[in-house]
This record gives sequence, structure tokens and C-alpha cells, in this order.
Amino acid sequence: MNMKVLLVYPEFPETFWSFRGSLGFVGKKANFPPLSLLTVAALLPGNYEARIVDMNVLSLRQADLDWADIVFTSAMLVQKESLARLVERVNKAGKPIVAGGPYPTQCWEGIAGVDHFVLNEAEVTLGAFIADLEAGCARKVYQSAEKPDLERTPIPRYDLLDFKPYSSMMLQYSRGCPNDCEFCDIIELYGRKPRVKPPGQFVGEIESLYRLGYRGGIFIVDDNFIGNRVGVKEVLRRIIEWQEGHGRPFTFSTEASVDLAKDEELLALMVKAGFTMAFLGIETPVVESLVSAHKTANLGISLHDSVRRIQESGIEVTAGFIIGFDADPEDVAERQIAFIQESGIATAMVGLLSALPGTALYRRLAAEGRLLGESSGDNTHELRLDFVPKMEASKLIDAYARVLTSIYDPKRYFERCGVLLSRLPRRTGAGRAAAAERSTLENARAFFLSFARQSFSRYGLHYLRFLATTLLHRPWALAKAIEKSIHGFSLFEITRTKVRRPWAMAKSLGQELELSAKRLDGLMGGKDIAGIEGILAGARAIRRGLRLIAAAYSAHSAPGLVESQLRTFTERAASFLGDLALRFPGLSADAAGRRVPDLPAMRN
Repeated sequence: MNMKVLLVYPEFPETFWSFRGSLGFVGKKANFPPLSLLTVAALLPGNYEARIVDMNVLSLRQADLDWADIVFTSAMLVQKESLARLVERVNKAGKPIVAGGPYPTQCWEGIAGVDHFVLNEAEVTLGAFIADLEAGCARKVYQSAEKPDLERTPIPRYDLLDFKPYSSMMLQYSRGCPNDCEFCDIIELYGRKPRVKPPGQFVGEIESLYRLGYRGGIFIVDDNFIGNRVGVKEVLRRIIEWQEGHGRPFTFSTEASVDLAKDEELLALMVKAGFTMAFLGIETPVVESLVSAHKTANLGISLHDSVRRIQESGIEVTAGFIIGFDADPEDVAERQIAFIQESGIATAMVGLLSALPGTALYRRLAAEGRLLGESSGDNTHELRLDFVPKMEASKLIDAYARVLTSIYDPKRYFERCGVLLSRLPRRTGAGRAAAAERSTLENARAFFLSFARQSFSRYGLHYLRFLATTLLHRPWALAKAIEKSIHGFSLFEITRTKVRRPWAMAKSLGQELELSAKRLDGLMGGKDIAGIEGILAGARAIRRGLRLIAAAYSAHSAPGLVESQLRTFTERAASFLGDLALRFPGLSADAAGRRVPDLPAMRN
């Protein structure tokens, strides 16, 4: 049976992770291609024809849908809105659609319009679906708890890609993580025993990119690249051998646990292989919060020293941080800011704790009756929570906004970049690799665009001082300095538009709600309520408060920041209406009370 398969990847919303504002400097449209769909394409029968449309770099044309017999898609939770739009369009085109990936695997029952769900790991479930499809008896859902050997994973179909729109390529060496973090869904999806590809197989994937003409950065997507210490050292030795035999055409980046710093041999192998960046899940410097989240890998070590050791080996540290753990103290914002600043972690992805479906955290909060709704999948700039925290919600969200606006203040950001460059060694590593990842033309374009746009920006003085200091003391790291400046451009802008503005608006709304509540207090405490003027004044205060509430909820990010003011106002408004009904028996207090919804109803 021959079939034309269109693989479509939904668009990501703009987040701190997307770096959308930085990509234009280097002539790119997206950071990475959809590795999941490239792997699915490689698993299809040889007589199937495949095309791929990544909606992050291309528009989905009607001609693409007309060509296809069937549409495949994969999505993460943060892509759910784009996925819904895609499904609707495919439905209108009259084509069957098949969905998989982390989001459908965890939440398929809530996704409408999809004809078939091929869930969990495609090496197990895709074959059964294809067999049933060809037999005319395909089921709605294909699931399996089996964790397949990665020797079964073919080389992704990189030949379906145009490399030009992407800033980096992606490879996968392993699946699974030995840690047991309560908030993480990786161990739920892929298990706690890391499964790895044989060294020859993984190097074969590197070779395939080389033969197709790609040169530059490669991100190894493993959630913990060093989860299998014996296997990773073996594959690193093979990568070193391959790199030396091919003129070192690639640099690598990945994700790892903080205990990477304790293994000097592993660090040396990674640097020699061409690794220039590692994303670490630091989460928090608060020990009690690490204990409560079961983040045991970060306990019993100095996080500061670990970060420094990795940086001084030649690998830049970027890191993830979380605010919202039950054990977080009142000064958690100040602790996070201080740690990030002192550690020289220029790119710090700070998020509010989110209860992802399927995680131990989700199950615990559900059992405690603390869930408020479904996570959006983007915890890096939404000023709202999907659960009831131990700390007052408005205080917690305010702390989170303070962290982001502080660390992405341009002066502080460039100070951290300076610390980072001072620790990177001259001889090798991230400091010298930034230029190698791009062509001379791309580097020249990036430099001139950065200089033109950032020199005369509101933070131009800090930018120019950073470049001048680099030229004076570390001229060999100029390309890295430009790279970090360009990243800063994106981080500053999204902080300003997605955090600082909503935060300021929420504070203003909160103050006005407080005034409305105080006006109602004053009316109830005096005799004014007995007269028509008092009644009208109270009605105006309630109307004003309801308009403010509507504004807060229409702003999406604002409600959590003003929750205490919302609660105070609704209580005062209900009391005022109830008091009014008692004084004027002809008015139904119940009817009046229904005009002011309670906080849970508004939240929902």
C-alpha cells in the first residue's frame, strides 16, 4: 500500500525559550527542527512518501493538504492551542489526522478532532497502527507502556529538511532519567532507567548530518545526557575520534544534572568532543525546597562551586529555576536573584511551578484538592498558577515577577555575561566556539545588526561597556559576547512585554480595587447607605470593581497578582448588597448577591 504522509509540527507561542527576538540577527526562523516527526518519518514503511511542514518556519498551504492522504502531528503541552487550530484545519480539509507526542500521550482524552492517537514511544506503537491502517481497521488509540531499546530507532529523516531556517540541529542519544523529581514528567514518559543508543549508531546520526552538508551547532535533546555514565563516556570517545577525523565541524550542547561537575573525566571528554553549553536543572538554592521536590541530585554539593567548575572547564552553564515549591520561604525571590547573579548564569529560565499532567506533583495536588486547572505548558512568563500554593498566591507571583524583571534588567544581565566570560578558558570551549557555529557572513551580519540595534537602545551604554570590556580583556571571546548580547535582546523584550507590563498593570488594578473596597467599607460603616445617595455610591463602587475584575481576567496574567484584592472586594460587595437587602426587605439579598461571583467561579 502506497501512502502520502504529511507531517506537520504546530507552532510554538512566543516564550523565553523561543528566543524569537534573537533569531533575526542570524537570519534564522526557529531554534530547532521537529526531531520527533523526523524520527516518525524514518519509521514509516519504505513505500510511503513523506513531507514535513514545520509551522514555526513555514506556512501550511492548502496544496500540502491536497497532496496528503493522511496527516501526522506531534505536540508538547505548550503547543496545544496551535495543535487545536491545526486539527480544525485538517478536519475541514477532509483528511484523517494522527497525533502523538508528550501532550497527546498525557491528555489525549481532552483533545477533539483527532482520528487516531499513536501514543508513548513510536518504535512500539506506530507499527501496530500502520498495520491496522492498511488492513482498514485502525483503532482510535494506540498505547504501550513498553520502553523500547533505542537500537530500534532509525536515523531521523534529515533529508526532508531545509537546514537554513534553523539555528541548530537536534539529535537524541538517550531517553529516561535516573532522578525522581516530583514535578518532572520525563520519568513518567520515558522511565527512570536511561536507555542509550550504541556509540556507532549515534555517531552514524552525526555522520548523516555531515553528509547532507550541515555544519554548526547540534543540540542533544536528552533530558539528562549523563544519566548513564558508562555509556556516555564511551560515546564521547567515539565523538572525539569522529570530530578529529572530520575537522571538528560541529559543536554540541545538551541538558545534564548538576553532578556533572563532580566527574572531571566526563567534563574533560565533553569539552574535547566539542560541547560548549549544558542546561542544568538547578531549580532553587533553597535546600528545603530541593528536599520537598525530591531533587536529590542537587543536595550535598555546593551549587555555586558546581556551576563555576563547569564554566571553568569551557562549558557555558544555562539553567532552569522554579518558584512555588511548598517549602519556599518569603525571601525566595531575593535568594534566587542572588544565586543567579553570583553564579554568572547569563541565561536563566525561571518558571512558576506547574503541575504537569501525569506527574507525581499533579497526583499529590489533586489528592490535596489544590489543583485549579490545566497547565498551559509555559511556566516562564505567565503570571498565574494552576494550583493553590502554600504561600499567598499574589505574594508568590509577585516574587516571581521580581526575579524576572531583576535578572533581565540589562545592567544585571551584562554583568552576568562578564562573569561568564571571565570564567571560560581561552584555549577551548564556549568562549571560542560561538564563531565556529556560524559562517563568516552570518557572524558579520550578527555583529553589525547587533551593533546597530543595541548601541542606540535604552540599554546601549551597558551593551557598549560590555563589548568594550570584552575587546580590552578577552578579544578572543568577542563572538561569544555578541551571541550573549543578541540573546539579551530577546530576553529583555519578552520580559518587558510579557512580565513587566502585566505586572505594572496588575499592581494598578490592585490599588484601584482596594479603593473600591474601602469605599464600600466606608458606606457600610456610616449612615450613608440608608439614603439614595449612599445606595448609588455603593452601586458605582461595585460597578467600578466589576470592571476592574473584568480587566484583570481579560489580561490573563493579572488575576493571580491581585487575588487578595479580588477576594477583599468581592467580600465587601457581597456584604454591602446583603446589608442593603436587610435594610430594604423588598430587595432580594440572594438575587443581589448573585451579581458578585465568588473567587473560584471567577477563576474558572
